[in-house]
Amino acid sequence: MTKYTFQDRHIGVSEQETQEMLSVLNVSSIDELIQQTIPEHIKINHKVEVGEPMSEPEYLRHIQAVAQKNKLYHNFIGMGYYGTHTPTVILRNIFENPGWYTQYTPYQAEISQGRLEALLNYQTMVTELTGLPIANASLLDEATAAAEAMHLLFEVRNKQKNLAQANKIFIDKNTFPQTIDVVKGRALPLDIEVVVGNTSDFKPDNTYFAAIFQYPGADGLVQDFSDIIQACKEQSVYTTMVADILSLTLLKAPATLGADIAVGSTQRFGVPMGFGGPHAAYFACKEEFVRVIPGRLIGVSIDKFGNRALRMTLQTREQHIKREKATSNICTAQALLAIMASMYAVYHGKRGLKAIAEEIHFNANALAQALQKLGYIIEHNSYFDTIKVIVNNKQELKEIAEQNQCNFYYNEDESVYISIDETTTSEQLDTIVQIFSAYKKESAIAIQQVKEYAINENCIRNTPFFRT
Repeated sequence: MTKYTFQDRHIGVSEQETQEMLSVLNVSSIDELIQQTIPEHIKINHKVEVGEPMSEPEYLRHIQAVAQKNKLYHNFIGMGYYGTHTPTVILRNIFENPGWYTQYTPYQAEISQGRLEALLNYQTMVTELTGLPIANASLLDEATAAAEAMHLLFEVRNKQKNLAQANKIFIDKNTFPQTIDVVKGRALPLDIEVVVGNTSDFKPDNTYFAAIFQYPGADGLVQDFSDIIQACKEQSVYTTMVADILSLTLLKAPATLGADIAVGSTQRFGVPMGFGGPHAAYFACKEEFVRVIPGRLIGVSIDKFGNRALRMTLQTREQHIKREKATSNICTAQALLAIMASMYAVYHGKRGLKAIAEEIHFNANALAQALQKLGYIIEHNSYFDTIKVIVNNKQELKEIAEQNQCNFYYNEDESVYISIDETTTSEQLDTIVQIFSAYKKESAIAIQQVKEYAINENCIRNTPFFRT
């Protein structure tokens, strides 16, 4: 008896259709078509051993067995990716709801008012925290958002007839490495020279069109960029701040420091880590860039009946609008993740977000003080969630940490970065202290709770955000 499977009935073309297509192509088989199509130098000429075919139930059992080999360690690596708690109401009603998670971009605004309302809420959240008046409805991730900022500023700066052409951009070396790499890659076809260096050594001049600063830095440092931003303004050099959005509940807004653009990830607003994949990025800017901002902008309008209505207001730089003249290849928003992040802000409100940020910061401060009591040098005394610890042999420390199922970030020099997040528990903090105690072959000490800031006073937020 012939067994007809799902794929026989629903996947691909029938045998008759296959033969018809091969006949049109004047080849006798799919193998012959492949031989004619794939270049010889990239072709695999040996048989690929993939094992015997499996049924779907067999494959599920197999993949579950493979997954069980994974070792789930506690991650304190940071670098733009952090543990976060997704409120159950958001998890169930948005993340697991096909009414939300199947959307791509709401092109048909007339049937997407709820989605547009949520994305407008996202834009409002971003403008409130960054202090900048314009924000889009999200981009791919933090690194590509920084690259979009570079391209925008390059175009804007070099269209000003009263200024000489400039093709250099400065980027703070204390920026996340993936952001530096993506900016460099995007700069290549534009003939932009990317200068990576210490902010303290940067002297802006008319050969630069822009500068990018990380806030807080990759090693955790929270510094006041207002002076260097002012120096940039005096030389007509635009500035972008890559800012941790949760830290902005405690730190001065980029607009307060004088930045022209702020970008960053909203992943830590209730969006689980996606194995390094994309997370909704924000992009906020001054009003002068509203006509060249990348991505979608959701705006408030009036319908023909005089009722409030939402619509996609601008899509000014994209390939499907400007074709070969486009300065952005962004084709969608990270709508689902942006909506989750915006609802996370709604769920917690102003006081809730600030409480989460303070708990993270206080835990980082308590850990820093405990490690200092053990004799470790903490590189900076102004930080938000990440501390930089100086050690003599990071490989030895790494072995002890992995025995205790903990992952830290090991820098090129003999230093270790430890990032605290919303999910960090007191037991995990104790484990970290035990690891560093074992490295020094000393007895562990108890962590003392602290309720004080370890942030440069010039960087503490002094402007309001959100109503409640």
